Amino acid sequence: MSQTIFPTLRYRDAPAAIDFLERAFGFERVVVYEDGGLVEHAELRLGDSMIMLGSAREGGDPVPGAGSVYVVVSDPDAHRERALAAGADASELSEQDYGSRDYSALDPEGNRWSFGTYDPGAAHD
Repeated sequence: MSQTIFPTLRYRDAPAAIDFLERAFGFERVVVYEDGGLVEHAELRLGDSMIMLGSAREGGDPVPGAGSVYVVVSDPDAHRERALAAGADASELSEQDYGSRDYSALDPEGNRWSFGTYDPGAAHD
């Protein structure tokens, strides 16, 4: 099955957020549409999944820094090291009761990203 749910985030400085997400978390740019310094729409890929993002707008929704996203990764230790090397504010790794090894990190605008080995799709197949 292909992805059918796409997290969307807004950033005050979307170009800087895209750079950070690439460096810290390993995302790749698929497409970025800009107009006058604003990111109208961007799609970033990590593995087989994608997110969408754009520049915050006056009175827009969602509010920058209010998002939370969970991402399945095979090696959270290495992923956390990459995030720390790129300047991410990351928690310690922890073992969860439900079998995941994970950590969380904030992006520069306060969105919480959690990375771990628990795959909710595989757990319920």
